[in-house]
Amino acid sequence: MADAATNIVPDLVGMLWAIGLMAIAIGLSSWQGLGLSKTWAIATVRALVQLLGVGVFLSIVFNTESPLLILAVLVGMATIAAVVARNQIDREMSQLFKWVLLAIFSSALVTVTYVCVFVIQPDPWYSPQYLIPLTGIVLGNAMTAASIAGERLVSALRNSRTEIETHLSLGATSKQAASTYRKEAIKAGLIPTISAMMVGGLVTLPGTLTGQILGGADPLIAALYQILIMFMLALATLIAALIATYGIMQQFFNPAMQLVDPK
Repeated sequence: MADAATNIVPDLVGMLWAIGLMAIAIGLSSWQGLGLSKTWAIATVRALVQLLGVGVFLSIVFNTESPLLILAVLVGMATIAAVVARNQIDREMSQLFKWVLLAIFSSALVTVTYVCVFVIQPDPWYSPQYLIPLTGIVLGNAMTAASIAGERLVSALRNSRTEIETHLSLGATSKQAASTYRKEAIKAGLIPTISAMMVGGLVTLPGTLTGQILGGADPLIAALYQILIMFMLALATLIAALIATYGIMQQFFNPAMQLVDPK
């Protein structure tokens, strides 16, 4: 029996067998006539190229430990996340990108800074071992929250024009007239995070916990890191949803508190 403390790292042969999992998925899709074979194949190639590329790039960043390079990586990640979120909400809406970027960047800045200053206190503070993975997971979840909340609010404002204008005509402010729609949109954006917190450790083993255990970390230490990350994501996704929906409200209502379509 292998020593429990020994880390098992997949070699080339092991990774070829891992690709076999996708070959099976493609085969099953083809057999059932789902029309997903090409999509699966493209997704497989992209995952391999992107993740291997990221692995090589991050190895260089980790060895360099340049604050400017690390900052550039984080800014690039935030920008890409903002572009993706904007596209999922509305590609044509003017000024949306800056609000989504502000939402995602602010959520990461607040949560990661708090954790680095008060919880893990890395030395140096810009240590890529902590800063890049923590920021990355926050950005990904903030992007999802902003996308869901933003898309839900845009749809609600466009589909409920009569109700909103009725409230406005009766003297309600734009904030009051759209308050319910904004709150529901924010709640929708937080559902994935809340659900993950509710069932983490009972129904599923979250990714960070699983990854650290596979990497040889003590399960209790891995659990502590997962708790930290879940709490980070709770705050980050809330900040992202709040700012994204606030920015959308600014575009749908003019200074005279009239409902307009910014498209």
